[in-house]
Amino acid sequence: MNEEEQVLIHCLYFTASRFARNITKLAEHTFDFGDLAPSYLYMIMIVKFHPEITQKELCHKLSIAPSTSTRFIDKLEKLKLVTRRMDGKQTFISLTEEGEKMYHQFRISLKELYNSYSKVLGNEFSKDLSNMLHEASTKLEGDL
Repeated sequence: MNEEEQVLIHCLYFTASRFARNITKLAEHTFDFGDLAPSYLYMIMIVKFHPEITQKELCHKLSIAPSTSTRFIDKLEKLKLVTRRMDGKQTFISLTEEGEKMYHQFRISLKELYNSYSKVLGNEFSKDLSNMLHEASTKLEGDL
């Protein structure tokens, strides 16, 4: 192995970015939801699990900035997948009936995505990798 390969292989930033690009391609191929990127679908899922979730809580759960969540919610509301209710300074987000249907379709697609990558990586490796990435992200977020 030459020096270039060693640097790239041992650079977590490069390796994680490369992995993210590959898993994103696979997710976009698996999730056929028109012009909704996978990130929007995960937002729908969080709202399903937490009806009447505040926008602040949503940002925290998805690790996104408030401006990003506003843009996402605007689009989902325009597509009639979520509703937004204001109470003072708090914004509460809920799924519509169409949002509920989208959530159920997404859950099916999530299983397909898991099957796609676990077929290549193996079940145990896939679970271990996901757990390790989650743990590493949590540690890094706490340090930033």
